[in-house]
Amino acid sequence: MRTTRGADRGSALLAVLWVSAALAAIAFSLSTTVLGETQRTSTEVDGLRAYYLATSGLARAEYELLWAAQSPDRFPIRRNSGRVGYTFPSGEVQVEIIPETAKLSINQAPPEELYKLLSAMGLEPERAGQITAAIVDWRSGGPGSAFDQYYRSLTPSFQARHASFEEIEELLSVKGITPELFYGTYVPAAQDAGAPRLSPRAGLVDCLSVFGSDGRVDANAAAPPVLAAIGLSPDAVNSLLERRRTAPFSDQQLSSFAASAGSGAGRLRVGGNSILTLRATARLRLVTGQLSDLRRTVAAQVKYMPDGYDAPIHVLRWYDTAWSY
Repeated sequence: MRTTRGADRGSALLAVLWVSAALAAIAFSLSTTVLGETQRTSTEVDGLRAYYLATSGLARAEYELLWAAQSPDRFPIRRNSGRVGYTFPSGEVQVEIIPETAKLSINQAPPEELYKLLSAMGLEPERAGQITAAIVDWRSGGPGSAFDQYYRSLTPSFQARHASFEEIEELLSVKGITPELFYGTYVPAAQDAGAPRLSPRAGLVDCLSVFGSDGRVDANAAAPPVLAAIGLSPDAVNSLLERRRTAPFSDQQLSSFAASAGSGAGRLRVGGNSILTLRATARLRLVTGQLSDLRRTVAAQVKYMPDGYDAPIHVLRWYDTAWSY
C-alpha cells in the first residue's frame, strides 16, 4: 500500500515538473515575442519619424533653391552646389541636388554613347552591346523583332513600347537590365589603409533620364560613367571628380579645366535646366545626442516654373523610398 502511494506521489511530482517546464517555455516564448514586437514597433516608429524628417528637409531645400535663385546673398545654398545639409532638433538631413542635365537623355543618346556608358559601369563588351541593342529596340523600331519574341515568352508576357520612354523605370522591363544595374550597387574598393572596403557604383537611374541632356552635361553632378560616355578619359574623369569635391565648378573654372581635359570636355557645362532631382536622407537624433544608424531617404523630381504659373514648383515624381549612397 505504501509503495503504491509513493509511486502516486512520484508520478504527481513528475507531472507537476513537466507542467512547470511547459509553462516556463510558454512564458519565455511569449516574452521573446513581446520583446521582438516592441522592438519592431519602435523601429517602425523611428522609420516614420525619419520619413517625415527627410520630407521636411526636402521641402525646405525646394524653396531655398527657389529663393537662392532670386536672392543669392540671403540663403546658404551656393550656386551649382551638389548638396545641402540641415540640422533640426530631432535629427539631421542631407539633401542631394541633381540636375537632370547631369544625365544623358534615354531617348536621344546615340547607341555608341549608351554602349560606352554601360562599359564604364563595368559590363563586359558582349552584355553591354546586347543591352544597348535592347534599349534602342524599345524606344524605336516596330513589332516583330527578336526582343519582342523574348518579351512574349515571359510570364506574364508583354509588348515593347517601340516609342520614347515615358518614365525611366521602364528600363527595368528591358531585356538584360537587372535591379542591381538600374539602381546601382556597392563593389569592392581598392585596399588602401583606412579606406572603406566597399565603394558605390552608380546605376542607370543615376545616368539616364527622360529629361536628360542630349548635348552638354553638368560637370558638378554627372556620375563617372556619364563623364566616360561623353568622351572623357579615365584620368580626366578622376581629375574632375577630385576638383569638384573641393567646391563646385564655376563657368570660368570649367573653361580652364576643359582646356587640358581633352575633346570630351567640350560636352561639359555648369548648371542645369529647370528640372532637378532632390534626394533627402534623414537620421534621427538619439537621447544621447548621437545620430541613429537608421536612415530614411525620399526623393522628388521637381520642375521650377516660369512666372505666371499657378505654383512656382511642380513635383513631377515623388519617391517614398529612394536609394542613396
